[in-house]
Amino acid sequence: MAKITENTLIADVLELNPNAADILLEAGMHCFGCALAHGETIAEAVAVHGEDLETLLAKLNEGIE
Repeated sequence: MAKITENTLIADVLELNPNAADILLEAGMHCFGCALAHGETIAEAVAVHGEDLETLLAKLNEGIE
């Protein structure tokens, strides 16, 4: 099974984890609806929004493991 990493594009995260939109919304990240989401990684989005990368990755990977 694929694993979401800091280099995974947000668009791919949404495909890998069916709960990703809810998880991103909870973290205050509404970027999955943005046109940049297709070329932005989770690490880039976290840097803009100030979330903890490791915590977010753990939550996003829970839904696919």
